[in-house]
Amino acid sequence: MAKKIKAVLLLGAPGCGKGTQGKVLGTLLGFIHVASGDLFRALDKNSELGKIFLEYSNKGLLVPDDFTVRLWKDHVDRMVAAGKFNPQSDTLVLDGIPRNVAQARVLDPHIEVMKLVVMSVDRDREEVVRRLKVRATQLGRLDDAKEEVVRRRLEVYDKETAPLLSYYPLKLRVTVDALQTPLEVAHDIFAGLLGRTQELRPVKT
Repeated sequence: MAKKIKAVLLLGAPGCGKGTQGKVLGTLLGFIHVASGDLFRALDKNSELGKIFLEYSNKGLLVPDDFTVRLWKDHVDRMVAAGKFNPQSDTLVLDGIPRNVAQARVLDPHIEVMKLVVMSVDRDREEVVRRLKVRATQLGRLDDAKEEVVRRRLEVYDKETAPLLSYYPLKLRVTVDALQTPLEVAHDIFAGLLGRTQELRPVKT
């Protein structure tokens, strides 16, 4: 990864729908969705790396930065080697990485951030808790199964991840109301990526 990779960052609290919208963007020609959570959950739970992930996720904590970035870089390198990602022409849609300013600094030499899509859920955090509990039931997501763990994850987001808003230039930021319908959220994200800010619905408070 000698040359910087173009990237769109999806930023938002757990349960805001980053995975859903990332997959939508990933279906577009030239966009490749990479979700750090999927990479972690794909690990063999009995492996050393898998055990590290479970240890942290079951407590609602972030996985250590060096482990997260190493896993991401290895995955991107494998995609390039397999012909699934062309750094010269494709744009990565990053979901779940970077998760804090320290990770962002490590990634700076590797990625050129084109847009920072902020998926806001601040007007109803309880709806996010409900979404995560439903997801735990439907998908068997152990990290979402306990309400206290869910609330701890939201606290960690506010403390660790939200400061990324100040790290990246304001001109890159597109803020959307993530508590709209998935179609409305997708519309606003596309409008933001195209620079059509007049089409964005105001984020309710």
